[in-house]
Amino acid sequence: MALIASIFLAVFVLPSPWGVVAVLAGLAIEVGEATLWVRVSQRRRAQVGAEALVGLVAEVVAACRPYGSVRVHGELWRARSETGADPGDRVRVRALDGLTLLVEP
Repeated sequence: MALIASIFLAVFVLPSPWGVVAVLAGLAIEVGEATLWVRVSQRRRAQVGAEALVGLVAEVVAACRPYGSVRVHGELWRARSETGADPGDRVRVRALDGLTLLVEP
């Protein structure tokens, strides 16, 4: 946006030598902004897949004795708990077995 604004200024408003300076300044701002956003976006790697659920807290929807259902980030997952859990309990995802989450209180 800064580059477009500087080009309009150079063509319609500023005299000859200052137009070039304005366009170069606009270009420098655009390059700096692009560099900043690339650095910010690459700070952290995206966590995707079922393996990213390990360690998260889930809410039990259907009693886990030993199998039941839990809600993690708004998604329903089949879960297995060795100690058992009642609906409404908060459990932590310990591991993953296929598409079944192994949970513990």
